[in-house]
This record gives sequence, C-alpha cells and structure tokens, in this order.
Amino acid sequence: MKPDSSQTALIETIGQDAMLAHVRGWCAINTGTTNLDGLARQASELARAFSTLPGEVELVDPAPVTVIDEAGTEVERQHGRHMVLRVRPDAEHRLLLTGHMDTVFPADHPFQEQRWLDDNTLNGPGLADMKGGIAVILHSLTAFEKGEASDRIGYDVMINSDEETGSLASAPLIEELAQDKLAALTYEPSALPDGTLAHARGGSGNYSLTITGKSAHAGRNPQDGRNAIVAAAALTTGLKDLQTGDCPVNPARIDGGAANNVVPDHAVLRFNIRPKNPDAGKAFQAGLAGLVGDVQQAHEVSIHCHGGITRPPKPVDRQAQRLFDLVRECGASLGQDIGWQSTGGVCDGNNIAACGIPVVDTMGVRGGAIHSPDEFMIVSSLSERAALSTLLFHRLATGALS
Repeated sequence: MKPDSSQTALIETIGQDAMLAHVRGWCAINTGTTNLDGLARQASELARAFSTLPGEVELVDPAPVTVIDEAGTEVERQHGRHMVLRVRPDAEHRLLLTGHMDTVFPADHPFQEQRWLDDNTLNGPGLADMKGGIAVILHSLTAFEKGEASDRIGYDVMINSDEETGSLASAPLIEELAQDKLAALTYEPSALPDGTLAHARGGSGNYSLTITGKSAHAGRNPQDGRNAIVAAAALTTGLKDLQTGDCPVNPARIDGGAANNVVPDHAVLRFNIRPKNPDAGKAFQAGLAGLVGDVQQAHEVSIHCHGGITRPPKPVDRQAQRLFDLVRECGASLGQDIGWQSTGGVCDGNNIAACGIPVVDTMGVRGGAIHSPDEFMIVSSLSERAALSTLLFHRLATGALS
C-alpha cells in the first residue's frame, strides 16, 4: 500500500540537510561512556533539540552501578544522565523509542574527526552507532507530529548514556518505560549496510571472579601458599569446558599476581557469555556454581562472583514478528526492500523484549564498521530511514497493531 497524499506530504517535510547538520554537530562532541563532561554536554544538546516536540523533557540520573577493580574491590562506576521525552502520557496506545548517546571512543582515542569517503559516505566516531539514529528519531517524530493522526498515540523517547557498556545504569529506566507499551523501536544502525534489520538476538552476561588465596615465599615455604593465579587458570579452563553451542564463553582477562618469588594471593578473572536462549543461560549459571565450588575446594581459595546475564536473549515471538512485518510493509510502500537476519550482538532491544514488548531494534541509519576508526554512515539513509519511521508511526497510530 503506497502512502496516501497526506502521508507523502509528511515525509516530504523531512530535511536531509537539517538531519546531517544535527548528526555532524553531535558527532563533534566526544561521548565515550566514561567522558562525563562530554555526555553532559551531549545530553543538554539533545534536550534542547527534542524540546521542539510536544512533551516534557527530563534528564534522569543514572542508577548506581558497581564494578570490580584490578585489586578485586567492588567500586562504583560513574555514568552520565539519560534523556527522556514523554509525549501524551495519557494516550491509550503508546510507543517506546530508544537510542544511546555514548560511543566506544574515549576522549583520548585518536578517532575524533569526520571525513568524507565519497559524496554519500561519511566517516566519523558514532555517526552510525548511533547519533545518526538519534537524528532519525527526532526528525521522523517531527514530521509525524504535523499529521492529523499524531494525537491518536503517545510515546516516550529515551536516549541513555551507557548502552556501550551494557546499560546497567539505565536498565531500571528501560524496564519502567517499557511497561504497557504497544511496541518499541530502537535506533541502532542496520545490521548490514543494505538496511537489513537484526531479528532474533542472543543474550550476554559479564562476570568478574575474585580469587583470594594465601601468599608465601616461593622458595622457602611454597607449600604454605595458596596460588590465586593457578586457581584462576583452573577456572579459565573450566569455563571453556562449560561452553556449548548454545552458550559461547569467552575468558577475557586475568588481573593479579605478585613478584616472582611470592606465591600470589590475589587474582581477578573476567569473562563474557553469550547464551542463545534462556535455558542455555540457566544451564551455564548452574555449571558456574559447581565449577566455583570445585575450584575453591581443590585449591583452598575463596572466590567471589560479581555480575551476571544483563542482556537476556531476544527471541522473536508472534507479536514481535507482526511488528517486523509491518516495518517491511512500510518499507515496501516507500520502495525500500527490508529484510532481517538473526545476530549474536546485543543491545537495549534485548532488555525491552524481556519486558514482553515487541521491538525492532535496528531502525537507525545504514552504515558499517562500527566500533572501529573505519565507522561510516551512508548519508542518504538519514532521510530514508526517517521516512520509514514516519510512515510506521502513522500506521501504528491508525491501528496497525491494535
């Protein structure tokens, strides 16, 4: 079904140049997840930009988050504030739109500048992932609000500051905003440069195991020591033994140790898991508990576990598939061929799906090479994806999923 004249008129109000100006301005602000000053500046810029929409903008404090440092001590990690826009909170049907302002590039990273690769391809930090997506949210909603159907539906927009490190400081906010929503859309870049969407996703969990042994002289009385590094090594090989096809395990780092003539009494082992379904995650947790108990007994050390599965697996149920199908239908109406494929990556869409809300989580721009200095955005996809969302909002407002 092609857009009617009123829908076409809305789409024609989307300004490619204005979108690009927003993205380039935001990209010029370094917003590595640990750059609190940059995130504060970005949050203020976003609050100003989204205040043109008919709702209330709020900057929300991050939830407390702790991590294990190299010494094995649990310490609080600071995060930036999250931006939330609430429009028509009393509407019968409401949507949740999410994005993130942080990037993986800290303030001291050499990748800070933008450069044109060709007339339609711009290279720069966070252009695709996902300041381009934030512009798609803003400009598609601006176009949608000019139509007569806009008052039939409400929405919340959340742009968090910590997605790149797992959204631990925004997870409670995501869960709160997801409640009772008709559907959710997250504006991560497309899974492939051709616009392919991410479909089902596996989950992710990050863990730190702190091992405490007993120091001793390596030459005089090594038998009196309890070697934390050896215990960490036993845990590392044991973790790989727990790996299955449904739950890859990646031991990533061991901190600790001592001088060569000292039996080390301290180590921290950090690892990540990627359960492809909830049962795989539960099976790993049970296996981990057994492994920790066995290593503690065999090596006479104590082990403290910090962390867990923070991104649940995201299957695509019947309701979610209806939303995917609707996105594809809207794309076809605009001459866009929308496909999808499953992926092992994770994002805030995992958290939203765990709340029972149908979500499509790659509604942002087309681009690629994210998380690297080769990251690029296909510039024409700004207005292309904004047109897709504008039409989708209209069809959701007029009962496409009700």
